Amino acid sequence: MVGGGRMMDEAKYFRARKRGGMRLVVVPSLWGSGAERSPIVVLNRDGAKHIEIDPAFLPDEVIYWPELLLSVSPERAGQACGDVWSHALEAFLSPLSGEEMQSELASLINELLQLPLITDVRWFDASARACVLQVKTSVGLVHGIAHILEAQMTTQYPSDGWGHAKLCSVFLLPVMDFNRKNSCKWVERAAKYAIDESGVWAVLKALHESGAYRQALPVLRECWSRILRDPCTRTNGTLVRPQAIRFFEEWSSR
Repeated sequence: MVGGGRMMDEAKYFRARKRGGMRLVVVPSLWGSGAERSPIVVLNRDGAKHIEIDPAFLPDEVIYWPELLLSVSPERAGQACGDVWSHALEAFLSPLSGEEMQSELASLINELLQLPLITDVRWFDASARACVLQVKTSVGLVHGIAHILEAQMTTQYPSDGWGHAKLCSVFLLPVMDFNRKNSCKWVERAAKYAIDESGVWAVLKALHESGAYRQALPVLRECWSRILRDPCTRTNGTLVRPQAIRFFEEWSSR
C-alpha cells in the first residue's frame, strides 16, 4: 500500500489482526512518522488515539519511491521534518533513555542538523531511524499534545491542515523551551554529546508557526487535563504539572 503514517498503521493493524497470512509491502508517501519501520500502530478510534505495540505490525517490505515527493508542498515538507525532530529530541530527553541510546540519538540529532527543512529523500532514512529509537525510549509532551489535540483541531479548523506533523512542528519549540527552563537535562546532555545547541534552536524556530500556536492555544487549555494523563506526557524529559499550562499561555505573548 502507498500512503502516510495513518494509512500505513491501519494497513499494519489489518494485516496483523485480521489477515495474518497476507504479505504487506508499504510505500511511504512522506517521511515523518517512520511508521514503515515501526512495531507500533497509532489508531484513530472514536476521536481518540489508541496505541498498540507488536512485532507483528512490522511490514514485510518497505519500498521508497522518491518521485512521490514531487507533489509535497513546502509547508507539508517542513511539518514532516518537525515530526522527525520531535521523535529525536523527545527520545533523547526521555527518562527511559540510557547512555547508549542517548549517544545514538545525539549522533542522529547532529545529522539532522545537516538536512534542509525541505523535500529531500534523505529524510526517509532519518525518519525511520528516529522512529526506531523513540520506540525504545518513548517520547514526551509534544506527542501528548499532538495525540490529544489532533481530532479537535481538525474538526474546528478542517481547512488548516491540523494533522499530527503540524501539531508536532508548532509545539516543539515551546515544549523544548519549557524543558530547558525547568530542568538542566537538555543543557547537560547537549554538552555531554557535543550537540550544536544553537543550531538546534535555530531549527526549532524555523519550524514554529506563531499564528498556528495562538490558534491552538484555547484548545490546549481546554484539553490540558487530558494531555497530562496521556502516556507520552508522563515520559516527558521534564515533569509536567497542572500549573505548567500557565507557561504555555504566557509563552504565546512573546
